[in-house]
Amino acid sequence: MVRHLILVIPLAWLGLVAATSAQPQLDAGHGELLYATHCIACHNVQVHWRDQRRVVDQASLLAEVQRWQDNAHLEWSEDDVADVAHYLNLHHYHFPAAD
Repeated sequence: MVRHLILVIPLAWLGLVAATSAQPQLDAGHGELLYATHCIACHNVQVHWRDQRRVVDQASLLAEVQRWQDNAHLEWSEDDVADVAHYLNLHHYHFPAAD
C-alpha cells in the first residue's frame, strides 16, 4: 500500500502542475457577447478596417482591447480581454496564431 502511494502522489502532483500551467482555452463566443454588450455601440465594423489603425498583430490587438476596457472602466479579467481579442481576430483581423 505504501509503495502504491509513493507512486501515486508524485504522479498526481505532476498532473496538477500540468493542469495549472496549461494556457486557458479562449472562448470566442464569450468574447462576442462582451463585445456586443460593451463595444459595438461605438465600434462598428469600419473601425477595424480604417487605414491608420493601431492594431497590426495579435499583441497590439490584445493591448487595444485592454486599453479600451480600461477606458470604459469595465474591469474585465485577463480572460475576458483575451476572449474579446480572440473573437475580433477570428472575425475581423485574421492574424496568425501567436507562438
